[in-house]
Amino acid sequence: MTNHSGSEPKAANTVSPLSYPHQMHGNAYDEVYDEDNSVKPHWQSILSYFSSLRAERLDELQRLAQRILRDDGATYDLKNDPLLPKVWSLDIIPNTIDIAKWQTLETGLVQRAELFNLILQDIYGEQRLIREGIVPPEIIFNHPDFLRQCVGINMPGLKHLTLHATDLVRDRNGEFIAIGDQTQTPAGLGFALENRTVISRVHSSLFRHSYVKRLSGFFHTLRNTLTELAAHKTDDPKIVLLTPGSSSSSYFEHTYLANYLGYPLVKGGDLTVRNGKVWLKSINGLSPVDVILRRTGDNDCDQSS
Repeated sequence: MTNHSGSEPKAANTVSPLSYPHQMHGNAYDEVYDEDNSVKPHWQSILSYFSSLRAERLDELQRLAQRILRDDGATYDLKNDPLLPKVWSLDIIPNTIDIAKWQTLETGLVQRAELFNLILQDIYGEQRLIREGIVPPEIIFNHPDFLRQCVGINMPGLKHLTLHATDLVRDRNGEFIAIGDQTQTPAGLGFALENRTVISRVHSSLFRHSYVKRLSGFFHTLRNTLTELAAHKTDDPKIVLLTPGSSSSSYFEHTYLANYLGYPLVKGGDLTVRNGKVWLKSINGLSPVDVILRRTGDNDCDQSS
Protein backbone atom coordinates (compact mmCIF):
# COMPACT_ATOMS: atom_id res chain seq x y z
CA MET A 1 0.00 0.00 0.00
CA THR A 2 1.59 3.31 -1.09
CA ASN A 3 0.75 6.15 1.28
CA HIS A 4 0.88 9.92 0.76
CA SER A 5 0.43 10.60 4.50
CA GLY A 6 -2.89 12.40 4.32
CA SER A 7 -5.28 13.22 7.15
CA GLU A 8 -6.19 10.37 9.48
CA PRO A 9 -8.43 9.45 12.41
CA LYS A 10 -7.26 10.74 15.80
CA ALA A 11 -5.52 8.33 18.16
CA ALA A 12 -7.12 7.16 21.37
CA ASN A 13 -5.29 6.92 24.70
CA THR A 14 -4.23 3.33 24.17
CA VAL A 15 -0.93 1.78 23.19
CA SER A 16 -0.34 1.10 19.51
CA PRO A 17 0.29 -2.59 18.75
CA LEU A 18 3.31 -1.45 16.71
CA SER A 19 4.82 0.95 19.22
CA TYR A 20 8.25 0.68 20.86
CA PRO A 21 9.83 -1.18 22.49
CA HIS A 22 9.74 -4.03 20.03
CA GLN A 23 12.32 -6.64 19.16
CA MET A 24 14.22 -6.41 15.90
CA HIS A 25 15.51 -9.57 14.22
CA GLY A 26 19.22 -9.30 13.49
CA ASN A 27 20.06 -6.59 10.97
CA ALA A 28 16.57 -6.45 9.47
CA TYR A 29 15.32 -3.13 8.14
CA ASP A 30 12.71 -1.43 10.33
CA GLU A 31 9.78 -0.46 8.11
CA VAL A 32 8.06 1.68 10.76
CA TYR A 33 10.65 3.44 12.94
CA ASP A 34 13.76 5.51 12.26
CA GLU A 35 17.02 4.92 14.11
CA ASP A 36 15.98 7.43 16.79
CA ASN A 37 12.78 5.40 17.35
CA SER A 38 10.61 8.11 15.77
CA VAL A 39 7.77 6.99 13.50
CA LYS A 40 8.44 7.41 9.80
CA PRO A 41 6.09 10.00 8.23
CA HIS A 42 4.26 7.59 5.93
CA TRP A 43 3.48 5.30 8.88
CA GLN A 44 2.13 7.95 11.24
CA SER A 45 -1.47 7.77 10.06
CA ILE A 46 -1.44 3.97 10.25
CA LEU A 47 -0.10 3.91 13.80
CA SER A 48 -2.57 6.59 14.80
CA TYR A 49 -5.38 4.44 13.45
CA PHE A 50 -4.22 1.19 15.06
CA SER A 51 -3.60 2.91 18.41
CA SER A 52 -7.36 3.37 18.63
CA LEU A 53 -7.94 -0.39 18.38
CA ARG A 54 -7.75 -2.76 21.31
CA ALA A 55 -6.40 -6.29 20.91
CA GLU A 56 -9.92 -7.73 20.92
CA ARG A 57 -10.91 -5.45 18.03
CA LEU A 58 -7.83 -6.47 16.05
CA ASP A 59 -8.74 -10.12 16.49
CA GLU A 60 -12.28 -9.34 15.37
CA LEU A 61 -11.03 -7.56 12.23
CA GLN A 62 -8.69 -10.45 11.45
CA ARG A 63 -11.62 -12.87 11.61
CA LEU A 64 -13.64 -10.51 9.40
CA ALA A 65 -10.87 -10.52 6.79
CA GLN A 66 -10.73 -14.32 6.82
CA ARG A 67 -14.52 -14.50 6.50
CA ILE A 68 -14.46 -12.21 3.44
CA LEU A 69 -11.74 -14.35 1.87
CA ARG A 70 -13.77 -17.48 2.55
CA ASP A 71 -16.95 -15.97 1.09
CA ASP A 72 -15.04 -14.89 -2.01
CA GLY A 73 -13.65 -18.39 -2.41
CA ALA A 74 -10.08 -17.16 -2.13
CA THR A 75 -7.72 -20.12 -1.82
CA TYR A 76 -4.50 -21.61 -3.11
CA ASP A 77 -5.96 -25.09 -2.77
CA LEU A 78 -9.57 -25.93 -3.66
CA LYS A 79 -9.35 -29.11 -1.59
CA ASN A 80 -8.88 -27.25 1.71
CA ASP A 81 -10.73 -24.67 3.77
CA PRO A 82 -9.56 -21.15 2.73
CA LEU A 83 -9.53 -20.17 6.43
CA LEU A 84 -6.54 -22.41 7.06
CA PRO A 85 -3.35 -20.27 7.34
CA LYS A 86 -1.42 -22.63 5.07
CA VAL A 87 -4.01 -22.05 2.34
CA TRP A 88 -4.40 -18.28 2.52
CA SER A 89 -2.70 -15.84 4.85
CA LEU A 90 -3.47 -12.11 4.93
CA ASP A 91 -2.09 -9.77 7.57
CA ILE A 92 -4.59 -6.97 8.22
CA ILE A 93 -1.73 -4.60 9.12
CA PRO A 94 -0.63 -3.36 5.68
CA ASN A 95 2.96 -2.92 4.56
CA THR A 96 3.25 0.70 3.46
CA ILE A 97 5.82 2.19 1.08
CA ASP A 98 6.52 5.91 0.94
CA ILE A 99 5.39 7.41 -2.38
CA ALA A 100 8.84 8.85 -3.21
CA LYS A 101 10.49 5.49 -2.53
CA TRP A 102 7.87 3.75 -4.64
CA GLN A 103 8.38 6.09 -7.60
CA THR A 104 12.11 5.36 -7.57
CA LEU A 105 11.43 1.63 -7.33
CA GLU A 106 8.87 1.82 -10.12
CA THR A 107 11.36 3.52 -12.43
CA GLY A 108 13.89 0.76 -11.80
CA LEU A 109 11.34 -1.98 -12.40
CA VAL A 110 10.31 -0.41 -15.72
CA GLN A 111 13.97 -0.45 -16.81
CA ARG A 112 14.34 -4.05 -15.67
CA ALA A 113 11.23 -5.14 -17.59
CA GLU A 114 12.49 -3.41 -20.74
CA LEU A 115 15.84 -5.23 -20.38
CA PHE A 116 14.08 -8.60 -20.18
CA ASN A 117 11.92 -7.66 -23.16
CA LEU A 118 15.01 -6.90 -25.26
CA ILE A 119 16.69 -10.13 -24.16
CA LEU A 120 13.57 -12.11 -25.10
CA GLN A 121 13.38 -10.42 -28.51
CA ASP A 122 17.04 -11.21 -29.18
CA ILE A 123 16.94 -14.84 -28.04
CA TYR A 124 14.06 -15.62 -30.39
CA GLY A 125 15.29 -13.19 -33.03
CA GLU A 126 18.78 -12.19 -34.15
CA GLN A 127 20.53 -13.92 -31.22
CA ARG A 128 23.26 -11.28 -31.12
CA LEU A 129 23.86 -11.95 -27.43
CA ILE A 130 24.90 -15.49 -28.37
CA ARG A 131 26.83 -14.65 -31.53
CA GLU A 132 28.84 -11.92 -29.79
CA GLY A 133 29.67 -14.18 -26.84
CA ILE A 134 27.79 -12.17 -24.24
CA VAL A 135 25.60 -15.15 -23.31
CA PRO A 136 27.02 -18.70 -23.61
CA PRO A 137 24.87 -20.66 -26.10
CA GLU A 138 24.54 -23.68 -23.79
CA ILE A 139 22.68 -21.54 -21.24
CA ILE A 140 19.96 -20.90 -23.80
CA PHE A 141 19.88 -24.03 -25.95
CA ASN A 142 20.15 -26.48 -23.04
CA HIS A 143 17.44 -24.78 -21.04
CA PRO A 144 14.30 -26.97 -20.86
CA ASP A 145 12.02 -23.96 -21.38
CA PHE A 146 13.72 -22.75 -24.56
CA LEU A 147 11.32 -23.35 -27.46
CA ARG A 148 13.20 -23.76 -30.72
CA GLN A 149 9.89 -23.75 -32.58
CA CYS A 150 9.39 -20.09 -31.63
CA VAL A 151 12.67 -18.79 -33.07
CA GLY A 152 11.91 -16.22 -35.76
CA ILE A 153 8.25 -15.72 -34.82
CA ASN A 154 7.15 -12.16 -35.47
CA MET A 155 5.12 -10.76 -32.59
CA PRO A 156 2.67 -7.88 -33.10
CA GLY A 157 3.63 -4.61 -31.47
CA LEU A 158 6.92 -3.43 -30.01
CA LYS A 159 6.90 -5.63 -26.91
CA HIS A 160 7.45 -9.37 -26.81
CA LEU A 161 7.18 -9.48 -23.02
CA THR A 162 3.66 -8.64 -21.87
CA LEU A 163 3.93 -9.44 -18.15
CA HIS A 164 6.98 -9.43 -15.89
CA ALA A 165 7.14 -9.91 -12.11
CA THR A 166 10.11 -9.29 -9.82
CA ASP A 167 10.66 -10.70 -6.32
CA LEU A 168 12.01 -7.99 -4.00
CA VAL A 169 13.53 -7.84 -0.52
CA ARG A 170 14.91 -4.97 1.55
CA ASP A 171 18.50 -4.86 2.76
CA ARG A 172 19.43 -3.52 6.20
CA ASN A 173 19.52 0.05 4.80
CA GLY A 174 16.05 -0.17 3.31
CA GLU A 175 17.17 -0.48 -0.31
CA PHE A 176 15.20 -2.85 -2.51
CA ILE A 177 17.06 -5.81 -4.01
CA ALA A 178 15.71 -7.96 -6.84
CA ILE A 179 16.20 -11.65 -6.05
CA GLY A 180 14.17 -13.24 -8.84
CA ASP A 181 12.12 -12.62 -11.97
CA GLN A 182 9.07 -14.33 -13.44
CA THR A 183 8.44 -13.88 -17.15
CA GLN A 184 6.52 -16.97 -18.26
CA THR A 185 3.18 -16.82 -16.43
CA PRO A 186 3.72 -14.58 -13.40
CA ALA A 187 1.06 -15.08 -10.74
CA GLY A 188 -0.13 -12.62 -8.12
CA LEU A 189 -2.27 -10.09 -10.00
CA GLY A 190 -5.58 -11.45 -8.77
CA PHE A 191 -4.24 -12.21 -5.30
CA ALA A 192 -3.02 -8.61 -4.91
CA LEU A 193 -6.38 -7.27 -6.05
CA GLU A 194 -8.30 -9.52 -3.67
CA ASN A 195 -6.04 -8.61 -0.76
CA ARG A 196 -6.45 -4.90 -1.49
CA THR A 197 -10.22 -5.30 -1.66
CA VAL A 198 -10.32 -7.08 1.69
CA ILE A 199 -8.11 -4.50 3.41
CA SER A 200 -10.21 -1.64 2.04
CA ARG A 201 -13.30 -3.23 3.58
CA VAL A 202 -11.74 -4.16 6.91
CA HIS A 203 -10.07 -0.75 7.38
CA SER A 204 -12.42 1.44 5.35
CA SER A 205 -11.76 4.70 7.26
CA LEU A 206 -7.97 4.26 7.13
CA PHE A 207 -8.12 3.42 3.45
CA ARG A 208 -10.22 6.50 2.62
CA HIS A 209 -7.88 8.91 4.42
CA SER A 210 -4.51 7.51 3.33
CA TYR A 211 -4.48 8.44 -0.37
CA VAL A 212 -3.54 4.90 -1.34
CA LYS A 213 -2.19 4.41 -4.84
CA ARG A 214 -4.88 2.49 -6.72
CA LEU A 215 -4.39 -0.79 -8.57
CA SER A 216 -6.98 -0.04 -11.24
CA GLY A 217 -4.43 1.84 -13.37
CA PHE A 218 -2.38 -1.32 -13.79
CA PHE A 219 -5.35 -3.39 -14.93
CA HIS A 220 -6.46 -0.62 -17.30
CA THR A 221 -2.98 -0.70 -18.84
CA LEU A 222 -3.12 -4.50 -19.07
CA ARG A 223 -6.44 -4.41 -20.92
CA ASN A 224 -5.14 -1.78 -23.33
CA THR A 225 -1.94 -3.75 -23.93
CA LEU A 226 -3.82 -6.95 -24.76
CA THR A 227 -6.21 -5.04 -27.04
CA GLU A 228 -3.31 -3.42 -28.89
CA LEU A 229 -1.86 -6.86 -29.67
CA ALA A 230 -4.72 -7.36 -32.11
CA ALA A 231 -5.01 -3.73 -33.26
CA HIS A 232 -3.75 -4.71 -36.73
CA LYS A 233 -6.75 -7.05 -37.11
CA THR A 234 -9.70 -5.51 -35.30
CA ASP A 235 -10.77 -2.72 -32.94
CA ASP A 236 -12.80 -5.14 -30.82
CA PRO A 237 -10.67 -8.27 -30.30
CA LYS A 238 -11.88 -11.50 -28.72
CA ILE A 239 -9.63 -12.04 -25.69
CA VAL A 240 -9.73 -15.16 -23.50
CA LEU A 241 -7.89 -16.23 -20.36
CA LEU A 242 -6.41 -19.72 -20.65
CA THR A 243 -6.22 -21.74 -17.43
CA PRO A 244 -5.05 -25.32 -16.79
CA GLY A 245 -8.16 -25.72 -14.62
CA SER A 246 -8.98 -26.33 -10.99
CA SER A 247 -5.84 -28.44 -10.52
CA SER A 248 -3.79 -25.24 -10.54
CA SER A 249 -2.97 -23.62 -7.20
CA SER A 250 -3.70 -20.26 -8.86
CA TYR A 251 -7.13 -21.25 -10.19
CA PHE A 252 -8.89 -18.78 -7.88
CA GLU A 253 -6.78 -16.02 -9.38
CA HIS A 254 -7.59 -17.15 -12.91
CA THR A 255 -11.33 -17.01 -12.30
CA TYR A 256 -11.01 -13.73 -10.39
CA LEU A 257 -9.01 -12.07 -13.18
CA ALA A 258 -11.26 -13.35 -15.93
CA ASN A 259 -14.29 -11.93 -14.16
CA TYR A 260 -12.58 -8.62 -13.33
CA LEU A 261 -11.23 -8.10 -16.86
CA GLY A 262 -14.39 -9.37 -18.54
CA TYR A 263 -12.69 -12.20 -20.47
CA PRO A 264 -14.01 -15.74 -20.97
CA LEU A 265 -12.15 -18.30 -18.84
CA VAL A 266 -11.19 -21.26 -21.02
CA LYS A 267 -9.22 -24.50 -20.83
CA GLY A 268 -7.28 -26.11 -23.64
CA GLY A 269 -10.24 -28.29 -24.60
CA ASP A 270 -12.36 -25.20 -25.21
CA LEU A 271 -10.06 -24.07 -28.02
CA THR A 272 -9.25 -25.53 -31.40
CA VAL A 273 -7.01 -24.56 -34.32
CA ARG A 274 -8.44 -24.46 -37.84
CA ASN A 275 -6.53 -23.20 -40.88
CA GLY A 276 -3.83 -21.63 -38.72
CA LYS A 277 -6.28 -19.73 -36.51
CA VAL A 278 -7.48 -20.27 -32.93
CA TRP A 279 -11.21 -20.71 -32.35
CA LEU A 280 -13.34 -20.88 -29.22
CA LYS A 281 -15.83 -23.73 -29.15
CA SER A 282 -19.32 -23.02 -27.82
CA ILE A 283 -22.90 -24.25 -28.20
CA ASN A 284 -23.29 -21.64 -30.95
CA GLY A 285 -20.36 -22.98 -32.93
CA LEU A 286 -16.86 -21.60 -33.38
CA SER A 287 -15.85 -18.00 -32.79
CA PRO A 288 -12.39 -16.59 -33.60
CA VAL A 289 -9.95 -15.78 -30.79
CA ASP A 290 -7.58 -12.85 -31.29
CA VAL A 291 -5.57 -12.81 -28.03
CA ILE A 292 -4.94 -15.44 -25.33
CA LEU A 293 -3.91 -14.30 -21.86
CA ARG A 294 -2.10 -17.49 -20.96
CA ARG A 295 -1.94 -18.72 -17.37
CA THR A 296 -0.40 -22.06 -18.30
CA GLY A 297 3.24 -23.01 -18.73
CA ASP A 298 4.73 -22.95 -22.22
CA ASN A 299 4.93 -26.74 -22.51
CA ASP A 300 1.33 -27.17 -21.36
CA CYS A 301 -0.23 -25.11 -24.15
CA ASP A 302 -0.41 -27.94 -26.67
CA GLN A 303 -2.61 -30.72 -25.38
CA SER A 304 -1.34 -33.10 -28.02
CA SER A 305 2.29 -32.82 -26.85
